[in-house]
Amino acid sequence: MIDRIYDAKKLVSLLKRYRVVGIIGARQVGKTTLTRSLSDKMHSSSIYFDLENPEDLARLSDPMLALKGLKGLVVIDEIQRVPELFPILRVLADRPKASARFLVLGSASPELLRQGSESLAGRIIYHELGGFSLDDVGIKNYMRLWLRGGFPRSYLASSDTISEEWRRGFIQTFLERDLPQLGITIRSTTMHRFWGMLAHYHGQVWNASEFGRSFGVADTTVRNYLDLLSSALVVRQLLPWHENISKRQVKSPKIYIADSGLLHTLLGIKTRSDLERHPKIGASWEGFIIEQVIHRMGFRKEECFFWATHAGAELDLLVARGKDKLGFEVKLTSSPRVTPSMRSALADLKLKRLYVIHSGEETFQLERNIQAIALTRLLEDIKL
Repeated sequence: MIDRIYDAKKLVSLLKRYRVVGIIGARQVGKTTLTRSLSDKMHSSSIYFDLENPEDLARLSDPMLALKGLKGLVVIDEIQRVPELFPILRVLADRPKASARFLVLGSASPELLRQGSESLAGRIIYHELGGFSLDDVGIKNYMRLWLRGGFPRSYLASSDTISEEWRRGFIQTFLERDLPQLGITIRSTTMHRFWGMLAHYHGQVWNASEFGRSFGVADTTVRNYLDLLSSALVVRQLLPWHENISKRQVKSPKIYIADSGLLHTLLGIKTRSDLERHPKIGASWEGFIIEQVIHRMGFRKEECFFWATHAGAELDLLVARGKDKLGFEVKLTSSPRVTPSMRSALADLKLKRLYVIHSGEETFQLERNIQAIALTRLLEDIKL
């Protein structure tokens, strides 16, 4: 088992400050495995409820009676299956001398877990758990992580063939079972076709009208499909940043399949050789590095954007944190150079610093506020 040190430390810190903490992440991303190790790190006893287990559901038939006397860490897995528990947790969290901390696990965004967001407003904080990151597996294993993605069973498979087989099974199960459990009733064949088409738009600006015409439905329908997959945490939408400048700026989001392994399966990429010959290799690399940077630096979803103008200037990732703005460009090259687009982003957005993440071995200064960061130094050289 790979110890997820960064996420464990973050969760221990949150549980010391909040009575209810939520871990959200796609199915099979490792939420349950991580939480089972937390009680040891917190030196506290833990009680575990799995809401997919009929016995645990029976134990919670009277939730107030079952939960009010518990102490230590109480874990409730797959909370989206029993949303009626959220009001009970609100009451328990408001007790003045409560000795229990509640850790709830869900396979959807807080927006989709609407009842939880409303019932526990101001009482719960969420931590989004992705797959394995470079922090977890080590920088020397980046190619395996990029090809297979971060889902534990995919990454740890004994061969690329078994890894790809697991991902195909995951996609089928996700569409046929997991989405319906979240209240999504769209046919699995329709969503599979949509997801597959979306993979070919990975790293591009979303155009609902164009996509709707290609898919044969209204643009509002494909927009709904996109939002559903985003809420299920398998698609990332980077929202556009708008600056008060004279240039016309892009106002639609940029779309990424959140896990690089799922992207490769949807594109029919099975091996490293397939990936190196595929026309989407640059977009795949861009999405992979953006996910690693966001995780490594602890950037929140609401801090992350992309920026582009209709004249062609663009920035892969813009992070707005307080008064500071940081820029990130991703280049699949060992010898990055400063481009007019970078200079435009630096000047128009008044960036504090611009990092160019590249696939070479050396970190070096390109210009005064532009630094080239080698992937092999990613964990050491990015400093805020």
